[in-house]
Amino acid sequence: MSSTPLQVLLYLNCWYFATYLLAESLMFIYKGVLLPYPSDNLILDIVLLLLFLGLESLRIFYGWKGNLCERSLATSVSLLLLLPCAALGVYFLLLQTFILRLEFILTAVLLCFHGLEFLLGLYTLSLFSRSKVH
Repeated sequence: MSSTPLQVLLYLNCWYFATYLLAESLMFIYKGVLLPYPSDNLILDIVLLLLFLGLESLRIFYGWKGNLCERSLATSVSLLLLLPCAALGVYFLLLQTFILRLEFILTAVLLCFHGLEFLLGLYTLSLFSRSKVH
């Protein structure tokens, strides 16, 4: 009864986020060296990126296990963790000191993943809830 589209999307998002994290780290190095990036803002952005790594990893883990084991609680936790992850994505999309075009595109794609996972997660959660009733 687990959702195959959600599982595929979580798998792809796992690899995409690893690529996103690497690209974002390299762009921070680029911005820190070549642009007049205030050091306090750079440290804040790096700390937020590390927080994003932790939250996104937890979110994907709970979504993965919740979907495969058909657990409503783990899937719900994954959907709740999606909110701060999406907020951090919006921060990296719009609110940084310097936003590179590549950063904008990569973060927009990540937010599209989040939107699709949210919709599929809600659908899967409703399927899990309906299967427990019968």
